[in-house]
Amino acid sequence: MTDKEALLIQKAYEEVKKHQNKDVHDPYRLTYHLMPPVGLLNDPNGLIQYKGVYHVFYQWNPFETAHGAKFWGHYTSRDMVHWQEEPIALAPSEWYERNGCYSGSAVESDGKLYLFYTGNVKRDDGSRETYQCIAVSSDGIHFEKHGPVLRLPGDYTAHFRDPKVWKKADRWYMIVGAQTLDEKGTAVLFTSMDLYHWEEAGRIAGSGMNGMDDFGYMWECPDLIHVNGKDILLVSPQGLEPSGYLYHNLFQSGYFIGELDYETLTFQHGPFRELDRGFDFYAPQTFTDEWGRTILYGWMGITDETESYQPTIANHWVHALTIPRELVVLNGKVYQRPVDELKKLRKDKIVVENKGKQIESNGVSAELLLNFVKAGSFQISFRNEAYLYFDSDKQEVYLQRRDLKTGALETRTCKQASVSKLQIFMDHSSLEIFVNEGEEVFTTRYFPNPNDDTIIFHGEAEFEWTKWNLG
Repeated sequence: MTDKEALLIQKAYEEVKKHQNKDVHDPYRLTYHLMPPVGLLNDPNGLIQYKGVYHVFYQWNPFETAHGAKFWGHYTSRDMVHWQEEPIALAPSEWYERNGCYSGSAVESDGKLYLFYTGNVKRDDGSRETYQCIAVSSDGIHFEKHGPVLRLPGDYTAHFRDPKVWKKADRWYMIVGAQTLDEKGTAVLFTSMDLYHWEEAGRIAGSGMNGMDDFGYMWECPDLIHVNGKDILLVSPQGLEPSGYLYHNLFQSGYFIGELDYETLTFQHGPFRELDRGFDFYAPQTFTDEWGRTILYGWMGITDETESYQPTIANHWVHALTIPRELVVLNGKVYQRPVDELKKLRKDKIVVENKGKQIESNGVSAELLLNFVKAGSFQISFRNEAYLYFDSDKQEVYLQRRDLKTGALETRTCKQASVSKLQIFMDHSSLEIFVNEGEEVFTTRYFPNPNDDTIIFHGEAEFEWTKWNLG
């Protein structure tokens, strides 16, 4: 570790210490989600199970609740329930990363843990440089930087970042989110035999490819995974215009299902589908655990005009990560399901059978499970601040919450012929709603009156309602 890096890390910990008492008493701090100790959190990075331990790194600005020169924060766990904060993994100390250690991924090779990330450099004239970098650890905690291993190819702007690396047979692959010189979003593939020397294989998806028209001006956080016999490209395109029920957040996250031909290094795929229907979900990343599960974390936030209005900023922190979700493919669609380990959080079980009557309950940090036995329209009110509706006539599910800037109710909607099951994870300032075993998901932050813990259901539907407090 260089003296400059040590000084940056020391300053970050001083910032944590200065604000930690405010965080402890914030009523919107979450119970079972990963958050920054102070400052701003965004993308999950470097997800891996290494030597039996789960590692979650994350983009972190410890000095302010705004986007600046990012560090990599770091948590570890044996069960994805009980987490330990580890020393800062990366700080932007070197010439090739002086304006931020941007997003990336992790792999294991020869018993060592390798982090790949984007080094961001902003010149005095406002232009940008970008470098794909590597750092290596023998214990998963302390990292030695080895500098850039991939520089910017000539066919792309400096919006070229977020390397995701994996191995197939005896070869390594890296996919990078990029912007072409004519400002079209794309995903670019590279190959390597040793993790240090990379050759470009070319674009595998993007605007104007595989029958697509223009599809955003930049693709962030690509992630190519293999689930249930299908190759799936996750990506976060920027610049999509709203269309019907789709693309109503500033930026989107979704996926293409297809097949990557490892001989020709081409990817044929179907249409783009959004991963989440809520207000706060972006930059997801996955990893495969020792049992072969593909597990996803997402950033439970987004950079938009309401970001600076979040009330937690008064206590010098903002944003969190989603709960971990296992991915499966059913009927040509990606389903997201809370990992089984989260059941360890359950306590104080209550079961109620509803016969079309109003139900009132209480909860701040809770899990709700509704199994429907008779279809019908319904509404659920969460602490008088967010509302989930199902309209059986229109065949729509929609979520409303209060806009932090204007105070008006805003809505996100998806088509859904029927609702047979809901699994809902509430936390002090978040909702994650899984519809029909995770066929659709709504993720949102919301900020109710801390003294209001009421949950109210009314409607025509009949169901069994199970509630657990989560601790």
